Amino acid sequence: QVQLGESGGGLVQAGGSLRLSCAASGVTVSSYHMAWFRTTPRKEREFVAYITRFAGTTGYAESVKGRFTISRDNAENTVYLQMNNLKPEDTAVYYCAARSYSSGRFNSGGQYDNWGQGTQVTVSS
Repeated sequence: QVQLGESGGGLVQAGGSLRLSCAASGVTVSSYHMAWFRTTPRKEREFVAYITRFAGTTGYAESVKGRFTISRDNAENTVYLQMNNLKPEDTAVYYCAARSYSSGRFNSGGQYDNWGQGTQVTVSS
């Protein structure tokens, strides 16, 4: 059974940093495609970043490119999202997602079949 557990969210001032963690069980993060998405009350689920299995190719939404970095620690079986220069518009619930198959777009939430419970990130202005 795949379980994903996010942590690291919180309240931070604009310009600050947070690092989100996604601890996985029942799945080896290096052999799954992993991604981060976020939701707000005003927006549907929005893609943030992905990291592909094995090669670890990464991709980012334009809104976070240059500020956020996705990475994984195979020994810890954890995926991270380092968020720098945070902006109030980054306020959202952030979710970790995983899938094993390679067909389909990596930035589409509908292509992922395993999800965590989410962690709240609030950026004050």
